[in-house]
Amino acid sequence: VICLGLVALQHRGQESAGIVTSEGKCAKNFNVHKGMGMINNIFTDDSMKKLKGNLGIGHTRYSTSAASEEVNCQPFVVHTAHGVLAVAHNGELLNCESLRKDVLSRGVGLSTHSDSELITQALCLNPPDGEDDGPDWPARIKHLMQLAPLSYSLVIMLKDKIYGVRDPYGNRPLCIGKIVPLSIGSYRQEKVDKLAAEGWVISSESCGFLSIGARYVREVQPGEIVELTREGIKTIDIVECPENRRHAFCIFEYVYFARSDSIFEGQMVYSVRLQCGRQLAREAYVDADIVSSVPESGTAAAHGYARETGLHFAEVLCKNRYVGRTFIQPSTRLRQLGVAKKFGALSENVSGKRLVLIDDSIVRGNTIGPIIKLLRDAGAREVHIRIASPPLLYPCYMGINIPTREELIGNKLNPEELAKYVGADSLAYLSVDGLRKAVQLNMRKSNPEKVGHCTACLTGDYPGGLPEDLDW
Repeated sequence: VICLGLVALQHRGQESAGIVTSEGKCAKNFNVHKGMGMINNIFTDDSMKKLKGNLGIGHTRYSTSAASEEVNCQPFVVHTAHGVLAVAHNGELLNCESLRKDVLSRGVGLSTHSDSELITQALCLNPPDGEDDGPDWPARIKHLMQLAPLSYSLVIMLKDKIYGVRDPYGNRPLCIGKIVPLSIGSYRQEKVDKLAAEGWVISSESCGFLSIGARYVREVQPGEIVELTREGIKTIDIVECPENRRHAFCIFEYVYFARSDSIFEGQMVYSVRLQCGRQLAREAYVDADIVSSVPESGTAAAHGYARETGLHFAEVLCKNRYVGRTFIQPSTRLRQLGVAKKFGALSENVSGKRLVLIDDSIVRGNTIGPIIKLLRDAGAREVHIRIASPPLLYPCYMGINIPTREELIGNKLNPEELAKYVGADSLAYLSVDGLRKAVQLNMRKSNPEKVGHCTACLTGDYPGGLPEDLDW
């Protein structure tokens, strides 16, 4: 089940993966298998046979703060005075250096530069003076959350239970699924709620639930600590974000990172991307023959643009599905090589046409130029680029690999200059207000006074203030 779930989350990380399982409270140790590469290459029949147990956690990784090396593969496993512990982390600590100094000053050695290992070791530290050093893991988790309010979703496994943790700002996603009898058939939420659970799942995204026989239940709320045992799942505590601060769910999850069939804030990611395309058409219409997309995360927005304008949607690019996601390759050279082998042009749909080509975002500008050349070589008369998000202008220090302003093409060229640079007839972005409007149109607002999204990469407004040791 865990391996199938990780396959569904392969888009979130393609550099390494790992699974850790437990055979219960009496087990002396965890069963662990980790490695570099894609899920299907790491987990063979032989390795899966060793992963015995009735609970476990898994992780797929792409590097942000630490190198793409096997030593940084997650989940991390440590032995403590109160038993063995495994931790998997999505995100990036905003105050990493101050927490690292605190851990090192208390005599704990760190074997990597990974902030995920740092989180694991911080959980194992004795509490501050005057507090009992007991096996109260919820108290330890809560203390960590108060020290480091951004940015993480965590799954933390003991021998007989798993904790799911989302940071107080809700910056990274985390949701709960219920494993139900396969005979229930169609997805009807009211029916799912009444069924006895055959098991429970905690995941960054809901997109893999159906493939493992689970159904979406709800999101883990910002600051919430949930406990999963054989008896079920329950809320242990909620750590509120600082006073006068709003929640800050990463808006780039909607733009690019998440799979289209995942559910965030009560709405499907696909629906938000569709609305982004509609809003983009209102803001940046251009007369053309057809609308198309850079597959696959640009496709929903392209359909929205086509519906709003009445223009015909047609595919103009075919994608080699055996090539990984270009954006999350660890180096510029690998990203550029990825573009060359990733797409082919459907010349019959392109020749003699004026195209509006929709892409979800432009980060470094490595991919769009070669794509435009490919379309022109296939006979396109005009190529107008429309981007279903605002220009990325600032680094992300919270789990997306956008480390310096110098890498971001939006800081170097305005839309007119960028159009000329990449060989387009025109280029326009969706506005920040337009993106917010698309995201909030059908969003479930359970706590309206706290609703908010992190737009730091677009506006420079970091939810927890400016991070330490800025590398501008």
